Amino acid sequence: MTGSVVNLNKVRKARDRAEEKAQADANAAKHGRTKAQRLLEAAQAEKARRALDQAKFDDE
Repeated sequence: MTGSVVNLNKVRKARDRAEEKAQADANAAKHGRTKAQRLLEAAQAEKARRALDQAKFDDE
């Protein structure tokens, strides 16, 4: 019988890391937004706020 020696701790840790990465990817797809999406949304909100401020009528 010719087999290689396997460190079971390394195999277990690698398996656990893979499972955690898969869970993190699923959560990111479900809840997360990319940095570009967050920046775009912030820029759109700022533009809308400026447009609203410009359209204000000051009654003095």
